[in-house]
Amino acid sequence: MVAPNGARQGKGDHPALPITPEEVAATAAACMAAGATGIHLHARDAAGGHTLDPLIYGRYIAAVRATAGDGLFVQVTTEAVGRYTPAQQMAAIRGLEVRPDGVSLALRELVPEGTADHAAARDFFAWLLEAGIEPQLILYAPEELARLAALRDAGIVPPPLRQVLFVLGRYLAPGEVVEPRALLGFLERHDPADPWMVCAFGREETACLAAAAALGGDLRVGFENSTQHGDGRVALDNAERVAVVAELVDRLGRVRPASA
Repeated sequence: MVAPNGARQGKGDHPALPITPEEVAATAAACMAAGATGIHLHARDAAGGHTLDPLIYGRYIAAVRATAGDGLFVQVTTEAVGRYTPAQQMAAIRGLEVRPDGVSLALRELVPEGTADHAAARDFFAWLLEAGIEPQLILYAPEELARLAALRDAGIVPPPLRQVLFVLGRYLAPGEVVEPRALLGFLERHDPADPWMVCAFGREETACLAAAAALGGDLRVGFENSTQHGDGRVALDNAERVAVVAELVDRLGRVRPASA
């Protein structure tokens, strides 16, 4: 899966970072040709800022599908970026007229610690499954797996999940490095019944994805998390990063699916 832009970066971070629906659609097509089977979408408003506006999101989904057809699994995000409440995140996805194939949801944002009433989250997960939108839960720390298990036991999060996404690192401070072995903390607590995916920040993205591929995980790569190759070179564009990771998967003997 390619994550081409994210919520925070702009052209000043890399001139090939796609912002508009048209740019994201062109990137989607190039990344599909390079080996991507899915795309993780972030939408931007007229000023280039992160938005969950359903109408704007619909333009991005429609543009990608017009360019890539059914070749890419289209996943949107509910990332809050400090702007959206859980209720607003859920309302944004319910308000989409152009339905995505999937949605990524940060567990700590959608069901924050200390939430007393889980009815809204329970209803939202049930609605997603009924609507045919596959949820992927984002986990930022291994400790969140215990909370996920508890929410499942309580009937709030349904057992069938498309995936959990393990996030290695964060928007890094200069000199800070994420290591591939950080993945082991997640896997030690992970329910093997759940398919899993990894994304990683910074120059070590390639090494972290190599570890994930070797251990049976799916991979998310792209400028949302890193613009660098493993040797420190800045990638030309998202498609170049996808091509590097697709070759890595092939060298490991992993079978890449026809669609994500």
